[in-house]
Amino acid sequence: MAVNILGISAFYHDSAAALVRDGEVLAAAQQERFSRKKHDAAFPAEAIRYCLDEAGIALAELDQVVFYDKPLIKFERLLETYLSYAPRGLRSFITAMPIWLKEKLFLKDLLKQELAKLGAVPVAQLPPLLFTQHHQSHAASAFFPSPFERAAVLCLDGVGEWATTSAWLGEGNWLSPQWEIQFPHSLGLLYSAFTYFAGFKVNSGEYKLMGLAPYGEPRYVDLILEHLIALKDDGSFRMDMRYFNYANGLTMTSRAFERLFGGPPRKPESPVTQREMDLARSIQVVTEEVVLRLARSLHRELGVDRLCLAGGVALNCVANGRLQREGPFKEIWIQPAAGDAGGALGAALSVWHEYLDQPRTGAKTDRMRGAYLGPRFTNTEIQTFLDDAEVPYQRIDDEALMLRLAELLDAGQIIGWFQGRMEFGPRALGGRSIIGDPRNPRMQSVMNLKIKYRESFRPFAPAVLAEQVGDWFEQSEPSPYMLIVAPVAESKRIRMTEAEQQLFGVDKLHIARSEVPAITHVDYSARLQTVHHETNPRFHRLISAFAERTGCPLLVNTSFNVRGEPIVGSPEDAYRCFMRTEMDTLVLENCLLTKSEQPAREQDLSWQQTFELD
Repeated sequence: MAVNILGISAFYHDSAAALVRDGEVLAAAQQERFSRKKHDAAFPAEAIRYCLDEAGIALAELDQVVFYDKPLIKFERLLETYLSYAPRGLRSFITAMPIWLKEKLFLKDLLKQELAKLGAVPVAQLPPLLFTQHHQSHAASAFFPSPFERAAVLCLDGVGEWATTSAWLGEGNWLSPQWEIQFPHSLGLLYSAFTYFAGFKVNSGEYKLMGLAPYGEPRYVDLILEHLIALKDDGSFRMDMRYFNYANGLTMTSRAFERLFGGPPRKPESPVTQREMDLARSIQVVTEEVVLRLARSLHRELGVDRLCLAGGVALNCVANGRLQREGPFKEIWIQPAAGDAGGALGAALSVWHEYLDQPRTGAKTDRMRGAYLGPRFTNTEIQTFLDDAEVPYQRIDDEALMLRLAELLDAGQIIGWFQGRMEFGPRALGGRSIIGDPRNPRMQSVMNLKIKYRESFRPFAPAVLAEQVGDWFEQSEPSPYMLIVAPVAESKRIRMTEAEQQLFGVDKLHIARSEVPAITHVDYSARLQTVHHETNPRFHRLISAFAERTGCPLLVNTSFNVRGEPIVGSPEDAYRCFMRTEMDTLVLENCLLTKSEQPAREQDLSWQQTFELD
């Protein structure tokens, strides 16, 4: 009889649910995609309901439910931290205690109550509730779905219970802990401190800091290594906590940090200056050096040639790219939902393989299914929505649709692309994407300012046919999850003039650096997604049709959302986003909608107001 295990992550950020049946990943989704609240930390009731529906079971039919960390150990860390800093941190202590004493300290009871309400069953009839450690969940999410039978596992994030960095050896169906670095010394929190200081939001603005880095110079690297972090040859480190406030205060950085870098943090939404660009470049350089040193030490200690990565720092695709090119490992595999959302999946897999001692099957294959683990919608469901809303559209079969879209993309149109199962993790991978022509020199600024409503410096990623990636990028390995940054091939680059080489900051933005300027960052790099026929045949066919028409086997691919909102989850979400932005065309499976044919109606305004309230 099949064993069904539900994993849950919640109550910090990016809550999610995942369902594993006999070790096979059936479904996984973040709560934000249903609630429309970005990084939603609430109990993931709708995500759980989706997982159960996808598996075709009721909650009472689950064999185990597992939560992705251990709240009592986390509470112990909180108390010990406040005691060690007392009397400093009193305001932070007073702020944190009520929610702990009301909810988090009694999380087991809270989870049972929420599950009972969701399943409409008495608490006594619920399946057993288990807890894994936070970094154990990360490690399990990295190793068990990977194609490796034996591998080193490195987890780097802000903090779990105590661990901020942990190393593991994965063998078969078991993970053996090797060593860890504990709070408050955290590479993730160090990077987040600079995110905060640069005026971006912690736990979501780290991508912006990474994208900003190539515009700056690494002028603060020595200052960081001299004052903020003592980095050893083996990659281990300690931080000077006089410069930080996250352990005992309500902000990330202290006055000493401000004095060191010549002023207060940048105010959000104010102009980005050269200081922020240089800070971004400097902390990026330091982060890459820490990751490389840790990886080399792990390789030397364990004597394995393969590495798995998880934790929020594993989403730093620039560091991942250097690790792949310069590191000691022959192969690396990164969990696409590397942050806390992926902890739900890791917790469920840990129960199956470690708690129940079940072997891994399908070894040497990526078991994440391309990360397409979320809801899907049929053409019938989509047409019912469109007809009920009296929305004009055309139903077109696949072959004709691909040719039509290739023509529209070649003409410079920006297209909302909604098809198949929704992606699990922070990246849109051709299920819920906005796509465009990478050859168009205006595409980056138009997408940023008129579609995404975000900072003009933010780079876009290419989705490239896997079989042609080596022709366009200095990369031969697959990168299906958009987690590796690689240089654009020399043969595709455009040499800069001497005058252009003298430019600084965002003045670099408008220089075409390659034959595909919309996806080429200012340092000639790109964040790659290799598209594979096996995992997303329909997106593969679309790019192939564009390649046949233009000779260019890649498209601009960015997430189907606007700034401050989650990626769209349903046809309704997609249509609202389409009507709110300057996208030209929307594709919902085989239904094609043209912006010029959409009537301006009063209800469209109400949908826009819904977005603003979210």
